[in-house]
Amino acid sequence: MVITSSSEREVVDITRQVEGGVDIKNGICVVTILHTTAAITTADMDPGTDLDFLDFLNSLIPEISWRHPHDPGHAPAHLLSSIIGSSVSIPVVEGQLQLGTWQRIVLVELDGPKDRNVNVVSIGKKVE
Repeated sequence: MVITSSSEREVVDITRQVEGGVDIKNGICVVTILHTTAAITTADMDPGTDLDFLDFLNSLIPEISWRHPHDPGHAPAHLLSSIIGSSVSIPVVEGQLQLGTWQRIVLVELDGPKDRNVNVVSIGKKVE
């Protein structure tokens, strides 16, 4: 699936799109982003928590001279993406993603806006 971000840095709730890609009754759903300047994780999406998350990430970026060869400005996005991670695995029971009450699957855009390729793979017993 392709998710289009609209800002340089943002948190995009992709839970509904991932749910639409689940085609198993029981097993695991693996969600992976195919980029190095964006990430996938789970998060609470109450109003403002996305901005708190982005503010926290921005606070981790030191004021240094980056050595990234093709564009030093991309270095923080690459590093934050590595820290957050490129995939999550969610159990599937009776065809439903097993997420906590406030837990959502999110794409964390770190160098947008861009079209982002997200791979959703379901492993397990197929729905009959």
